Amino acid sequence: MSTAQETADGEAQPWGEVTPDAARRLLLAAVEAFAERGYHATTTRDIAGRAGMSPAALYIHYKTKEELLHRISRIGHEKALDILRTAARAEGSATERLADAVSSFVRWHAGGRTTAKVVQYELDSLGPEARAEILGLRRQVNAEVRGIIEDGVRSGEFDVVDVQGTTLAVLSLCIDVARWFNVNGPRTPEEVGALYADLTLRMVGVADAGQR
Repeated sequence: MSTAQETADGEAQPWGEVTPDAARRLLLAAVEAFAERGYHATTTRDIAGRAGMSPAALYIHYKTKEELLHRISRIGHEKALDILRTAARAEGSATERLADAVSSFVRWHAGGRTTAKVVQYELDSLGPEARAEILGLRRQVNAEVRGIIEDGVRSGEFDVVDVQGTTLAVLSLCIDVARWFNVNGPRTPEEVGALYADLTLRMVGVADAGQR
């Protein structure tokens, strides 16, 4: 998922490997429509119109509106998992890996806020089978962060009583960035990522987090 496309407002998106071009354009249009109007209020005509295509052309690539959402959600969750897995398996201490995981995860949610908003907040719009698949990816995301925290507890770097609860708190903090981040606001994605990495290290008991 290293190749990125962009939405109309300049956000980097993980759609580079989606082919053909018409299918990718429809994904981008669906992301923008779902983020702006919500899944249930968006019609296939809305999506096709944003992509500059006829409603009939949409069905050549996607059988249903839900298939579009499923594809978006799967690609987004796979990208999120790749970000966290890369950080979790890198060289370095648990402190360094957790800071990298959080800062990278937050940067993705801020820089790709439109996509991330759809990926993270439209889960309940999926049918049972698609939802089960995405929940499986979410469990893998959880496991990567939990694994870093467990490593830090074992090494004595972290002082955490409830690892699972702390993992949930860290992920919730990161994910919520997609809901509020404003590209015209006072902080860049990089600055928010650095701030949240520092907050997370304080959460797990790294006393000199600000001195890294």
